[in-house]
Amino acid sequence: MAFESLTDKLQNVFKKLRGKGRLTEEDVKVALKEVKMALLEADVNFKVVKQFTKAVQERAVGQDVMNGLNPGQMVIKIVNEELVSLMGSETTELPLKQGNEITVIMMAGLQGAGKTTTVAKLAGKLKSKGKRPLLVACDVYRPAAITQLQVNGEKQGVEVFSMGDKQNPVDIAKAAIEHAKANQQNVVLIDTAGRLHVDENMMQELADIKANVNVDCTLLTVDAMTGQDAVNVAKTFAEKVGIDGVILTKMDGDTRGGAALSIKAVTGKPILYVGMGEKLSDLEQFYPERMASRILGMGDVMSLIEKAEAALDQDQAAEMQKKLKKMEFDFNDYLTSMEQMNKMGGIGSVLNMLPGVGSKMKDLEGMIDEKALDRTKAIILSMTPKERSNPGILNPSRKNRIARGAGVDITEVNRLVKQFEQSRKLMKQMPGMMGGKMGKRGGFKLPF
Repeated sequence: MAFESLTDKLQNVFKKLRGKGRLTEEDVKVALKEVKMALLEADVNFKVVKQFTKAVQERAVGQDVMNGLNPGQMVIKIVNEELVSLMGSETTELPLKQGNEITVIMMAGLQGAGKTTTVAKLAGKLKSKGKRPLLVACDVYRPAAITQLQVNGEKQGVEVFSMGDKQNPVDIAKAAIEHAKANQQNVVLIDTAGRLHVDENMMQELADIKANVNVDCTLLTVDAMTGQDAVNVAKTFAEKVGIDGVILTKMDGDTRGGAALSIKAVTGKPILYVGMGEKLSDLEQFYPERMASRILGMGDVMSLIEKAEAALDQDQAAEMQKKLKKMEFDFNDYLTSMEQMNKMGGIGSVLNMLPGVGSKMKDLEGMIDEKALDRTKAIILSMTPKERSNPGILNPSRKNRIARGAGVDITEVNRLVKQFEQSRKLMKQMPGMMGGKMGKRGGFKLPF
């Protein structure tokens, strides 16, 4: 996950500050020197680092902080606020028109940044919000680009407009808008051609599309893994073509995160979305305050709640809650819980958003055995419907048959059945978790 190293380093700095009863100006300077090094190592633009540490220092050496009851926490609060400011303060929404009026969004970016996948992800997100998107295949140069868009469009249930790879992208874009008008589609997403590096032909083609089509928003897709190169690419596109916002991809990878902290300050353009995985659902809106919270190891509970609400069927959750209270929870429900967890990105994704856990993910990764979860699913699917509904009938001969069907040893089946029974007993003993204060407040139940 992005920022792991930066989070660790910042938490070490803050630990030292918390240990002091009072802070001197020298304490602040020493701490900020370490913060500066941590940011530079995270590949944050050096001018941005300089401005950031200066802003923090000016606020941190004020009388209110130095004479406060908990100056260490005040410095952390200031760092948090300045990080939010650095990334844009406000969450930027796509400028979508109302009703049947068409919004035209042009997607730009270099090859390898994940532009074609990202435009399909965005189409799916807009569709889930009630929009009627149309994907437009204007990358007529890269082999299989059109096919890739068509495959992803089909998975998202979104139509893809294509005229093949022999037509001019400007003509394709113009025809696509007419097609959208005729078919009551109100968002047109144009997937343009990328190159291996910034060149005049690409820039000219983008300019030609904008000159012939009324583009409402130009979004640039950049690869977070490339660090400052991503920032330089964004700056070039902003100057030569004009962009309205950025989508950062591969933020779930082993990236130092510098691009996320630098782009807004260097280009003046906001980050609108971040790609957090390879699935077509792995596109998150970018919230500066939530990202700052993740960077500082404070978790991202709001995003976790939103993921849970999107993944959980409320009626299904209420029914499961009743079953748990009555000890009627069976292997069908167990399977449903696993599927809901997968919809939320898996247990690793959930843990990463919990306060204090994200920075320890490296330690926890060895404990999270995704293959073991797959084996558990295989075991449950090897049971008959009757066995899943009535775990009490699982005698040794049935367990042996299930083990053979799942391709596992009988000991794994026995272990799962034992864990399942222990879970049911635990749930019975903890009624507060199954509908206490959280239930009365309309809270959600995480599926694990």
